Amino acid sequence: MPGARLIRSGATRSGDPGPPGRLGPVGARTRALLAWGRANRRDLPWRATRDPWLVLVSEVMLQQTQADRVAPRWVEWAQAYPRPADLAAAPLSEALRRWQGLGYPRRARSLHLSATAMVEHHGGRVPDDLDGLLVLPGVGPYTARAVLVFAHGARVGVVDTNVGRVLARWAGAPLRAAEAQATADALVPAGRAWEWGQALFDLGATVCTRRSPACGDCPVARWCAWGRAPEGVVDPAEGTAGASRRQARFDGSMRQARGRLMADLVEAPRPADAVDPEVAASLERDRLVVLRDGCWALAD
Repeated sequence: MPGARLIRSGATRSGDPGPPGRLGPVGARTRALLAWGRANRRDLPWRATRDPWLVLVSEVMLQQTQADRVAPRWVEWAQAYPRPADLAAAPLSEALRRWQGLGYPRRARSLHLSATAMVEHHGGRVPDDLDGLLVLPGVGPYTARAVLVFAHGARVGVVDTNVGRVLARWAGAPLRAAEAQATADALVPAGRAWEWGQALFDLGATVCTRRSPACGDCPVARWCAWGRAPEGVVDPAEGTAGASRRQARFDGSMRQARGRLMADLVEAPRPADAVDPEVAASLERDRLVVLRDGCWALAD
């Protein structure tokens, strides 16, 4: 039933669970997950590049948007804006039009601002250190670490909602944000950061899912504390920092109204008296639209 807590049920794979411990035998689990990852890696277009800019674009697009929706749009953006300077030189209105359909258009504005900052302060390049990345608009700790790992192979953990869930289930206990990050950092195998991060993402997205984890198909089930727990044990991921929550109702929401107005403005400006003023004001506060000659239009 909606909102019910997920509890442990059913059987996992048989096999020696290994010695007791919060996360079990790291070496064996690492080898098993890397082997599974190589055989089951999802074919996502951004995985074919190590270009820091294109990696950053993919990570921003993937914030709150599913990978299958992002894939064709990322390809379009990679062709239109292959370098930060290409996006910085384009008007924001053009970027917003290209973003249409991905939702949360503030992300497009953040990318545009970041590209401008790279041109003005970083020689047109994406910063290659954590501090430099974190000062870019719209780039938080997760996104910054993802760029370092997937563009540069840095040996740091990347913890999104899916990875946090996997780690909590392995540990058999909820993890605070700092604990989840420290755990993720400690597990990254030397020289395999890119491969390890992608394998964890794929495991969380396709096997160790939130509502219907396929423990019988998991390559590391024998080392998962929750997977070995007796029936009736509540999912430890529910208490982990960053655990996903049920999204607010979309129908009739301000988010839906904003999306509709943005879609309309992609086609053409709209007279102010034909637009809900509250919705327009919300978008104006985010600097996504402007009132010009009595009409609302996409910001330049």
